[in-house]
Amino acid sequence: MGMKPKPLSVALLGTGRISETQLAPALASASGLRLWSVLSRNRGRAADFARRHRARSREPGYDRLDEMLADPGLDAVLVATPDALHGDQALAAIAAGKHVFVEKPMVTSSADGRRVVEAAAAAGVTVGVAYHLRWHGGHRAMERLVRGGALGELRHMRVQWTWPAPDDSNWRAGSDVGRWWSLAGVGTHCLDMIRWFMVPGCGEVVEVRSATSNAVWGGPRDETALVALTFESGATAEFCSSVQFESPSRVEVYGDQGYVIGNHTLGPRGAGTVFTRAGMVPYVVQNPYVGELADFAAAVRNGRPPAVDAREGLRNVELLEEIK
Repeated sequence: MGMKPKPLSVALLGTGRISETQLAPALASASGLRLWSVLSRNRGRAADFARRHRARSREPGYDRLDEMLADPGLDAVLVATPDALHGDQALAAIAAGKHVFVEKPMVTSSADGRRVVEAAAAAGVTVGVAYHLRWHGGHRAMERLVRGGALGELRHMRVQWTWPAPDDSNWRAGSDVGRWWSLAGVGTHCLDMIRWFMVPGCGEVVEVRSATSNAVWGGPRDETALVALTFESGATAEFCSSVQFESPSRVEVYGDQGYVIGNHTLGPRGAGTVFTRAGMVPYVVQNPYVGELADFAAAVRNGRPPAVDAREGLRNVELLEEIK
């Protein structure tokens, strides 16, 4: 029996809601990683978060990234700060020789994205992007059906994910630390789902058409976005993201031999139902955040790309930039 490899020591950058409710608990239960240290703008908050989530470093709370990255005991960083900070923080971590797992969207400009891709390749470090929906048991069951040819040739896909924001106080709605609102909150996930299912059989996206609206609050960012995509094969896809209304989330995949639909499967939990014309598709409910982190740890350990690598993170941002 070989010795179990030492777990990756991971720093968590950002102490917001996603870190508190999903990422820190997932780090505690995913195999191959452990929470090592925490960065916040407020050192006291970082130390408190680190204590509550049992970070393993002797000095786990930081308010300066350069100081945190100088720790020789640190292997990787998980970037969960506001979107526009991702690029610089990822580049700093790469320069320090640390592996990087970054919340979606990877960056807020394709120029930054290209810098991350090139820097990671030059430094020989692993960069992954956190699209947790790929690790939802129901979505994985859907993907197995598609890859196994159960739907025949893919013709169309449709994804809808919306949530009603109470007002426009969210940092994504107008501050300089964001770039998109509904598109960065959930639209980027919809786009990743479409690319995951469609690109292998249908080729690259060759055309993007869109309609966006910010009519309710009139701020600088998208409140609702409708996006239509055409692929090399001629197959099409569409998604709707919005912060203006509640709707049942849907993932619909249509081939020339059948369809598969996920109802209420989008969100933080691995829930919802999946069905085809033949009836319900069974699947095992699993924590998708644990799945994405375990995949990242295995990618680092085995020297392979993670499920969503920096190149795919960049491609997602390039397409977001085409949405007007």
